[in-house]
Amino acid sequence: MGTRRGATDRSAQNGRVREAVTSARRIVVKTGSSSLTTPAGGLDDTRVDALVDSLGALATAGREVVLVSSGAIAAGLAPLGLPRRPRDLATQQAAASVGQGLLIGRYAAAFARHRLTVGQVLLTVDDVTRRAHYRNAYRTLRKLLDLRAVPIVNENDTVATEEIRFGDNDRLAALVAALVDADLLVLLSDVDALWTGDPARAGSTRITEVHGEGDLAGVDIGGAGRAGVGTGGMVTKVEAARIATGFGIPVVLTAAPLAAPALAGEPVGTFFHPSSRRPAARLFWLAHATAPRGRLHLDPGAVQAVVGRRKSLLPAGITAVDGAFTAGDPVDLVDTEGAPVARGLVNYDAVELPGLLGRSTTELAAALGPAYEREVVHRDDLVLL
Repeated sequence: MGTRRGATDRSAQNGRVREAVTSARRIVVKTGSSSLTTPAGGLDDTRVDALVDSLGALATAGREVVLVSSGAIAAGLAPLGLPRRPRDLATQQAAASVGQGLLIGRYAAAFARHRLTVGQVLLTVDDVTRRAHYRNAYRTLRKLLDLRAVPIVNENDTVATEEIRFGDNDRLAALVAALVDADLLVLLSDVDALWTGDPARAGSTRITEVHGEGDLAGVDIGGAGRAGVGTGGMVTKVEAARIATGFGIPVVLTAAPLAAPALAGEPVGTFFHPSSRRPAARLFWLAHATAPRGRLHLDPGAVQAVVGRRKSLLPAGITAVDGAFTAGDPVDLVDTEGAPVARGLVNYDAVELPGLLGRSTTELAAALGPAYEREVVHRDDLVLL
């Protein structure tokens, strides 16, 4: 009796999983370099066409599709005569410069077979953390979808530096899914699902569903992918799934050749269940997409105001400043023990702040002028950690 009921419960649950996929109207799909290119570099036309056929079928059926695609650097290796992915940033940027045009051109030709237009969207961290840039990124993606085009998103590797980059496109895909308020994120890999260990090792088992952190206990996520042309691996995909599900977006993780059955709702890969709460998208980006350029040390009263009462941070509550940042940069707000309690976009340069600490905005305005009556970090530009 218990066994039959358990089987019935699992069947009903699988049905709900498939419904979450098939009912999704706006879908973000991420594919990696190893799923698009040959190990030696250069685009694999067969793989590109197979992926585009799956996505094209969705788009022509009226669903909105955003593709986050790696592959620019890998696509530029062979044309530049590079035997492997370069380690230095300058050569990576040169390869991306060559490969990005080849990649978007190949996608444009493939989607044209489905009578679909593509739009290239290259993002940097600044594009999604500074308020004006964030709104521009959202408006561009939203307008492309309204025009029934397929946005193809990548990090702008030709200009991004080590200090200001997303780090991998799995994370970028999760953040784009939050940006466009997606109903589903699909992460395509060179492995068919999340396993408890190396799939080639005896004793490893496939994980069909993840409800929370408890389901990942004891899982050996491992390192980079097999092909050696990308930067990710299962660890970045699991982290991306954490980010997306934390925004309330379900995630399917599977191999690129299984994209069609995964998008059709078949029980392939691993399904990550979402949380029930969706935070504000821009603040979600601020928490997950940025690295702090400095730290503001708060007194106990300021910690209580910011964390407990969700107030803006004023100069009077700051005791010390660390780092070299400019107005608009992300900074961490730390308590008296040095533990980060919030992150926000600062309204002053680091060199300006020491002379303002401990003083009220009224006093500052009277002494220095009305421009100094502003908050150090406004509550609308602040997220609790």
